[in-house]
Amino acid sequence: MSRGIDRPVNLNNSLAAMKSKAQSPAPPLPERIDQLSIKRQEIIRPILEHPREYVLLSVRALAKRLGTDPATIVRIVRGLGFESYRDFQHHLHELSLAFATSLDTMRAGGQDGGMPGYIREALEQEIKNLQGLKNSLDARRLLTLAKRIYTARKIILIAGDLAAYLANYLEYQTSVLGLPVFAATSYGRIAHLARTATKQDLVIAISFRRGLRQTVEGAQLARSKGAYCVGIADTFLSPLARICDEIFLASVESTSFAASYTAPIALLNAVIATCAQYRRAETMVVVKEMAEEQRKGFRWYTA
Repeated sequence: MSRGIDRPVNLNNSLAAMKSKAQSPAPPLPERIDQLSIKRQEIIRPILEHPREYVLLSVRALAKRLGTDPATIVRIVRGLGFESYRDFQHHLHELSLAFATSLDTMRAGGQDGGMPGYIREALEQEIKNLQGLKNSLDARRLLTLAKRIYTARKIILIAGDLAAYLANYLEYQTSVLGLPVFAATSYGRIAHLARTATKQDLVIAISFRRGLRQTVEGAQLARSKGAYCVGIADTFLSPLARICDEIFLASVESTSFAASYTAPIALLNAVIATCAQYRRAETMVVVKEMAEEQRKGFRWYTA
């Protein structure tokens, strides 16, 4: 057994590690689990069903909790297609994000004791989400996306549930620049816009954790029509990571029952800022007209 295999995983992956995960799809676990012996399937199943309970455990601690030995755990992990226990822990972390429920996040928060501690913990999680986005976001990819946005015949934003607000926000801001953008946040509208998509169109699909059916199926349909698809999710295990041509990640981890959209909003603001600067001269013409309306427009309240 190699040195260091017993160390708990560091979940703050580097950008290089994250890119590697994006390029190497996760092993087909259902098929590989079936290839294990019945005994080993029974050992590993609780881990995969409740990843949050095991993700931070070292191989020795995990083996002790499951009533087996570290060597058996390592053999099972390799039988599942992972090169090391550390790779398996990273996969468990992604699983814990993809399958998180409001109950999971609510239980995880508030361990500090007292309301001041809980509030501080909530704000620290928001900062952590933003820091993760800052560390992983490649500015060159945003520039390439801005080029695609400006050259697309049509920009379709697909989302649902709470993420619909993100799609509407991006639609509102990019429409200011005169871009042909359409938000689709209901099953019917998603189906109609995705069905008429072509290879000249750009689709941005937004969904977190396991992914909403309407968003995932909408992205699938648009991709089958030739549209270039960009996904916004919080884990590489998102179905959008498999369906879309590229994926941007923004954490929605929180310390309460509600997902946090601080990082996703920051990502969208970065996209908007990049688009504004990409054709700065055109943007300046627009914002000068906006400034005049903001100073003298009738919709603004005056005492």
